[in-house]
Amino acid sequence: MTQPEFYTSPQGRRLAYHQSEGEGPGVVFLGGFKSDMEGTKAVYLEDWARAQGRAFLRFDYSGHGQSSEEFTAGGIGDWAEDAMAVISALTEGPQVLVGSSMGGWISLLCARAMPERVAGMVTIAAAPDFTEDSMWAGFDAAQRATLEAEGQVALPSDYGEPYIITKRLIEDGRENLVLRDPLALPFPVRFLQGTADEDVDMSVALRLLDHAEGGDMRLTIVEGADHRFSDADCLALIGTSIEEVTTRVGHV
Repeated sequence: MTQPEFYTSPQGRRLAYHQSEGEGPGVVFLGGFKSDMEGTKAVYLEDWARAQGRAFLRFDYSGHGQSSEEFTAGGIGDWAEDAMAVISALTEGPQVLVGSSMGGWISLLCARAMPERVAGMVTIAAAPDFTEDSMWAGFDAAQRATLEAEGQVALPSDYGEPYIITKRLIEDGRENLVLRDPLALPFPVRFLQGTADEDVDMSVALRLLDHAEGGDMRLTIVEGADHRFSDADCLALIGTSIEEVTTRVGHV
């Protein structure tokens, strides 16, 4: 594994990243909740972009992977700031944002805050507003009381150690919801979703498609694909979707 480079954000967070040169619009991969830039999709897309001669950037949010800060100190707003900081500082011109799970939410926040830097978007099992609609909505009375009294609650995870969910994460999530107000996506968008995803229900993808406003949005449902969306066919579909988006840039 090659060593990453580091960028210190305006907020003082030291963010690890890998970047490869190429033509634009470049591709920026935004990972999921508690994941990092060494995941299967991120590394596959780096190789894919190099083969295509396309610029590519993958990075770790603060509190994730090799970046600074503690995971439990962060929130959606912080991680969106991280994404916008690296896009602004490390890339040139409009980019194609590829957001996986929480990265889909982060991509939407980037599109809302800096639309001039977004050429197109591909989301993979996008999880907008999950802190409110999945976590908080799913807490029972005891978990809500624990969160209020202790400032955090532990949730079981299929991916290893329990997730420590903080009160700040929930409250910060409420400040960054994207499915309650108009959401303009005036560029090519491809939403990808698997039917066997046990973390993000298909209804979320359908709600996002219905809620967002744009002239070139498509949702692809993949039978049997799970939340990881990382088998050979799924990875190839992500690459094809990015290629389709790049060819459609400027046609919306």
